[in-house]
Amino acid sequence: MSKTLGILGGGQLGRMSAQAAQKLGIRTVIFTPEDNSPASQVADETVLANYDDEDALRAFADKVDVISYEFENIPVKTVRFLQTLKPVYPDDTLLEIAQDRLVEKSFLNEHGIPTANWSPARSVSDIEETLKDWNTNRCIIKTTRFGYDGKGQAFIRSESDIQNAWDSLKSDIVIIEEVIDFDCEISVIVARDQNGHMEFYGPCLNDHANHILSQTTVPADIPAALADKAIEAAANLATAVNLVGVLALEMFVTKDGRILANEIAPRTHNSGHWTIDACAVSQFENHVRTVCGMDAAPPARHSDATMLNLIGDEVTNIAQYEAHENAHIHLYGKDEVRPGRKMGHVTILKDKTS
Repeated sequence: MSKTLGILGGGQLGRMSAQAAQKLGIRTVIFTPEDNSPASQVADETVLANYDDEDALRAFADKVDVISYEFENIPVKTVRFLQTLKPVYPDDTLLEIAQDRLVEKSFLNEHGIPTANWSPARSVSDIEETLKDWNTNRCIIKTTRFGYDGKGQAFIRSESDIQNAWDSLKSDIVIIEEVIDFDCEISVIVARDQNGHMEFYGPCLNDHANHILSQTTVPADIPAALADKAIEAAANLATAVNLVGVLALEMFVTKDGRILANEIAPRTHNSGHWTIDACAVSQFENHVRTVCGMDAAPPARHSDATMLNLIGDEVTNIAQYEAHENAHIHLYGKDEVRPGRKMGHVTILKDKTS
């Protein structure tokens, strides 16, 4: 008997998960407040309601066997309510950790995963004191919640920047983070099934433009020892949260040869979109497999790859890829083009060399 997977969220990650589920004969039901969402366009059914509508959530749970989510700003309260009705993977523990940067950094450090120096701040004077302790004038301050793609953060380059940076975030508490002299940014994506077996994608080499992921290259051109450390960090994290599903760990490779964790994504990840075309089993298929009680499968990457995000009006320039024999175009079905909005991606394959 085939299963039905419920997905909280209607974005492109839900869309690609629903497409992967279809391959496995698994029906999908999307729960989203967004009409004509990218995921709804390809799913079997959609429940259109707000995340605090308990009647709608109960009706949604009645339609599915298991539930997951496709972005990290789903209210934890929603997930906890649904967990009383059906299994939800990953569970509220990982979601709660990933939603608060202070909790996230503490959790990583407590489990032996190094990060940049950080400290909470509730006032301008807290920032001034921390910078004095660190013997620097430079840092990044971020809101503790709801920041992504560069949102909710400000760069401090001198003491004169502190007040304006604090005011710009309009928050009672922020996290101060050390500015890292990094060589590159990488990510590792891990799929872990209900038996604790794990499969890995990456490390992936990530380039950003205006704080938004612009390009991912696999394999990442980093020493094997550093690649092993990055995978070990992702494995430690997945084990610590008893992951069922997929998560990504974003990391810095420093110029002095360290791996420092930056952020946790408790879901499939933009830097893993290349897996659809370059692997026998994509991150999305392994996400569906693991949350639906199947074994995590070896990715079996058959090609090296470069993934290019189509951000904003870049989507209007896809003609250059249409005749490229190794280019695979994925559009997300979004009607409105806006600056900074992820409209699709292109994966360009080449012969595997590693």
